[in-house]
Amino acid sequence: MQIRAKLATLALSSLLALSTQAAFANPMVGGHEMYASHNIIFNALNSDDNTTLVAAVKAAGLVQTLEGPGPFTVFAPTDEAFAALPAGTVPNLLRPENKAQLTKVLTYHVVPGRYTFAKLAQAINYGGGAAMLTTVEGDKLTVKMNGPRNIVLIDDKGRVAHISTYDVYQSNGIIQVIDRVLLP
Repeated sequence: MQIRAKLATLALSSLLALSTQAAFANPMVGGHEMYASHNIIFNALNSDDNTTLVAAVKAAGLVQTLEGPGPFTVFAPTDEAFAALPAGTVPNLLRPENKAQLTKVLTYHVVPGRYTFAKLAQAINYGGGAAMLTTVEGDKLTVKMNGPRNIVLIDDKGRVAHISTYDVYQSNGIIQVIDRVLLP
């Protein structure tokens, strides 16, 4: 009996250790681990789902800013989100002569501070169902709940983006992965 009890205790401790490790594991974005000890740019470079965003950040000259101390919350559109824009939009934005417009679009996806799911949900609750966030670009994003664990962002044009991966911690902020490009 004592052997069975010891084995059961050992099995339970192993299971708890594994679930604790899983709870604190680095989230996966684009097939790669995102490390809380690295900055926004380092992690974005390692995501296979954010290659267009990284190319746009480089073209706009925002790498150094997003490697800075922050903290920043980046609502990071996936490559699929960029692909859903009208044909020719991304190549047009990446042209050197359109750098100001590209910078405006990208900085519309960045908010000063560290907005976790909990902090966004709290702001929505305090706002009576919606919260307004001022982006680095200067315009506002509307944030609302769309179900118990689903936050949406609404841009100035009424486009709705869902957060598909929450709370990807970075050394200088947090990334919330979204399924649509927001437009100021």
